[in-house]
Amino acid sequence: MSKGPAINAELGRPETPEETAARKAENSLKHRQRQTTMNLVYALVATLAVVLVIVLVVPRSDTPMEPDIDVAATASQAQAAVSAPLAVPELPDGWRANAAEIRRSDADQVTAWYVGYLTPEDEFIGMNQAVDANPTWVAGLLARTAATGTTTIDGIDWTVYDNRSTSDDVGNARYGMTTETGGTTFVLLGTAAPAEFGDLAHALTPTIQDQ
Repeated sequence: MSKGPAINAELGRPETPEETAARKAENSLKHRQRQTTMNLVYALVATLAVVLVIVLVVPRSDTPMEPDIDVAATASQAQAAVSAPLAVPELPDGWRANAAEIRRSDADQVTAWYVGYLTPEDEFIGMNQAVDANPTWVAGLLARTAATGTTTIDGIDWTVYDNRSTSDDVGNARYGMTTETGGTTFVLLGTAAPAEFGDLAHALTPTIQDQ
């Protein structure tokens, strides 16, 4: 004796052909959705694995990312723009330059040799050297702050601008030093400690004496 159509447990009766087709279509859709989700998971896992391999394989360095400028080479190229010998201080290990260029102030009509230094303590000192500078130019660099004292390094008198305790916004002019000789003005300013300013001023002595 032949069996009749199977009874669907949810319906309590055999499925019609239309219901069977709809059920199969729904099951197929769910299967495709599950496959898509799994594919996305596999792709994510594969991507994370590739990133991990790159992180593990690519060598890393503890050296700073800031560029280390060849100050001497840049000064040699820039010398034509300034009549006085450009300063290229010889500094101990740990000092590095992240900028070296000629800067022109149209407002003050001053042309200056600028070198930005990062110190061994990872602080900043900007060195500015200008011929025939004027007080307005100097004041602008030092955020128009007042001198707080003087110091003598290698027989050279420097004016000191110590703004570390002020609550005013003085930018990089937290500390500054200036000296003038032979018509050339040197302005040092930045965030480093006075001792590191002294190291840079000492390294500048030969250039200052040649002005």
